[in-house]
Amino acid sequence: MNESRSDSYAAAGVDITAGYRAVELMKKHIARTLLRPASDVIGGFGGLYPLDLGDIREPVLVSGTDGVGTKLRLAFLTGMHSTVGIDCVAMCVNDIICCGAKPLFFLDYIACGKNVPERIASVVEGVCEGCVQAGAELIGGETAEMPGFYPPDEYDLAGFAVGIVDRSRIIDKNRVREGDVMIALPSSGVHSNGFSLVRKVFDVENADLVSPVAELGGRGLGEALLEPTKIYVKPMLALFERVEVHGVSHITGGGFYENIPRSLPDGLGVKIAREDVRVPQIFRLIARTGGIPERDMYNTFNMGVGMCAAVAAADADLALSVLRDNGEDAYVLGTVGRSEEKVVLL
Repeated sequence: MNESRSDSYAAAGVDITAGYRAVELMKKHIARTLLRPASDVIGGFGGLYPLDLGDIREPVLVSGTDGVGTKLRLAFLTGMHSTVGIDCVAMCVNDIICCGAKPLFFLDYIACGKNVPERIASVVEGVCEGCVQAGAELIGGETAEMPGFYPPDEYDLAGFAVGIVDRSRIIDKNRVREGDVMIALPSSGVHSNGFSLVRKVFDVENADLVSPVAELGGRGLGEALLEPTKIYVKPMLALFERVEVHGVSHITGGGFYENIPRSLPDGLGVKIAREDVRVPQIFRLIARTGGIPERDMYNTFNMGVGMCAAVAAADADLALSVLRDNGEDAYVLGTVGRSEEKVVLL
């Protein structure tokens, strides 16, 4: 047991012993993510990761960093803290998988007004679950108690992921061709973007977040909005092994109109029939309640599509089969063609 303690620091609002207690509580969760004994070092000054290059001939490291954003406000209001860590991991690893990279490890950063060990451990439990889903190790992190900067019951959460890919297998959008098919991987809900608008639409500070909502399958509004971001790493890695993927986009903030273009070269766009987009009820509820125009919805939210992959039309059936075998109810979203507009909703 660490015997470090400062009464003076505690009087200023920072409880060092709470930090030690939080680390002890989270160790069992972190252990789930560790894939090899050499990386089982928790509480040191740096995260250790023994690198096994396997058959990778020209390794390229790919990194991504992100947070959960104002979705955290829902966690504060509901007291549900065990899923936002999944969001944090997802927002990082879903980005690096777009390059074709396999996530290796993850680090988190939690800043809080008051270190409540059980609450911090609950947040890290979610981070660890996200790492397990992504096949990545949680090799380190930081919890900063910042009284007077954050309110006692609030915290912020951010993370950082590193992955690896052989240079020859980096996903290059310049491989996308006219006639390619754009495949959609469904989202689990709102994911972790657009929550400033969501909070305004539902006035979440004063809303009933608990009572069942028939339109949401009997779930409360808070539970539906806190549904964690889906992690696409394992199905996408399986897809890369079987199909030549030309382009990948993670549908985050900015929705279709900002993210799909990032996976397309100049001169090409994707044509999408509105009726082909499988829009979950939560988005219909947001649009109706807030009176939000369709263009704004598709330019803010994922609208039920968490990730897109462009493949040759001849490979579409195989791609769908591989994704479905790996738990994704994937479907054809649209086709790539010559267009001055990157996204055309028909």
